[in-house]
Amino acid sequence: MSTASVPNAPRPSRLVPIRSRRVRDQYLLTSHFGDWLFVSAAELEQLMRSDVPPGTPLEQRLRERNMLADEVSAARLGARLDKKRSFLHYGPHLHVMVVTLRCNQSCVYCHASRAPMDRTDTDMSAQTAEQVVDLALQSTSPSITIEFQGGEPLANFDVVRHSIEYALQRNEAYGKSLEFTLVTNLSLMTEARMDYLLSKRVQICTSVDGPAQIHDGQRKLSGGSAFSEAARWIARINKRYEALGLDPSLYHVEALLTTTRAALSQPRAIVDTYVNLGCRAIFLRPVDPFGFASRTKERIEYPRREYLEFYREALEYMLELNKSGTQVLERFAAIFLTKILTQTDPNFVDIRSPCGAGIGQLAYNFDGKVFTCDEGRMLAATGDSTFEIGNVSSRYRDLVTHDTVAAMTVASNLDAQPDCTTCAYNPYCGVCPVHSYATQGSIQGRMRESVLCAVHKGIQDVLFEKLANEDPEVRGIFRRWTSVRPRSHFVHA
Repeated sequence: MSTASVPNAPRPSRLVPIRSRRVRDQYLLTSHFGDWLFVSAAELEQLMRSDVPPGTPLEQRLRERNMLADEVSAARLGARLDKKRSFLHYGPHLHVMVVTLRCNQSCVYCHASRAPMDRTDTDMSAQTAEQVVDLALQSTSPSITIEFQGGEPLANFDVVRHSIEYALQRNEAYGKSLEFTLVTNLSLMTEARMDYLLSKRVQICTSVDGPAQIHDGQRKLSGGSAFSEAARWIARINKRYEALGLDPSLYHVEALLTTTRAALSQPRAIVDTYVNLGCRAIFLRPVDPFGFASRTKERIEYPRREYLEFYREALEYMLELNKSGTQVLERFAAIFLTKILTQTDPNFVDIRSPCGAGIGQLAYNFDGKVFTCDEGRMLAATGDSTFEIGNVSSRYRDLVTHDTVAAMTVASNLDAQPDCTTCAYNPYCGVCPVHSYATQGSIQGRMRESVLCAVHKGIQDVLFEKLANEDPEVRGIFRRWTSVRPRSHFVHA
């Protein structure tokens, strides 16, 4: 609940504007600037009566958390907020290139709406790839990440390689910090391709949906095991990183999970699979409503309360492993905790306010069409081009000032989003207008009915419950999860 939702509650004259939410038997107070504090029910009643006597422990705790309006510096808090939202000073830093729709795996939830391997008409041409790079380098962001996706991008490896060479050459004139990421199922990897990607310092990411039985059941590879191929190349690439003298806790193949119904009963087995593969981070993503997932939901979907039970058990197990010396983190938790425990925002474009659509990322389809984000591109693959904003022949300025980009920015501003304005998790959260559009028919969405909102709130409930317990060991682990160590090896200066 929020202070605004209490009938006839007097405004506590000494407090900055606060929001509140019950977490177990305590109440969490948060300010617009991200400061937070737990109070008891009796203390909350005191605050509602504006009854905070000077010199009391409650007053001191409020002072330490910058919640006494007559004792804070508005300029200092404003500067803090400006630093936290510094991503708004720059244009799109993430540029998603869909170099082909062809893929040699059939995934039950495929968000990309894959095409068969003989559909070479879905390959991006070298000319289109060059136009994508030219647009990306025009961004006002000093740092650019070009992410190769598909389909399976290794099915059009010549264009991946050409894009890298062209971007490196063109960036000599721009001088940006340039990174490359490849999202691949790894089954089309070869020694020569691996050698090239590592020589160009391309960060390699893949999908691991759990133990072999789950992974192979959801990601079908004709004539082989998708899990075995992924595991083999993860081990090979990680071994090469070590041979280069790179810190294995920082440099390794990144893998992420799509949580379908089959995964819900195996949180510990999934965590163990990642640990055994040498993956130090797990992104426990729920299934999204895009692409083929919208057609197979009878097989793969589930109530989000079941996902949150799965998430809680997996997180508990990961904390156990960390306490015993095995370092592994959960990505959702790391994103939220960075906002909760530090004065920075990790600029994860899907969970920020406003979201990154058009102002933090752009997505380029194989045919040269440009979208606000990858989710918008996924929706177009099923026939809805609402989030198409131009093509690679468009002017950069026309793309980023497109009316759709403006609408997405307004719709994802949590300080103007009904329900979000009074939510205690407002300072740490973010919404996806494309998800709202796909599931509710409007980019504005109705957060109290949104499954994405339920996931974000549920995860933050779990995290704040842990923080409320004040276990120093858990807090130390959480602090470590928020540590940002630059992976300079991947950066082309």
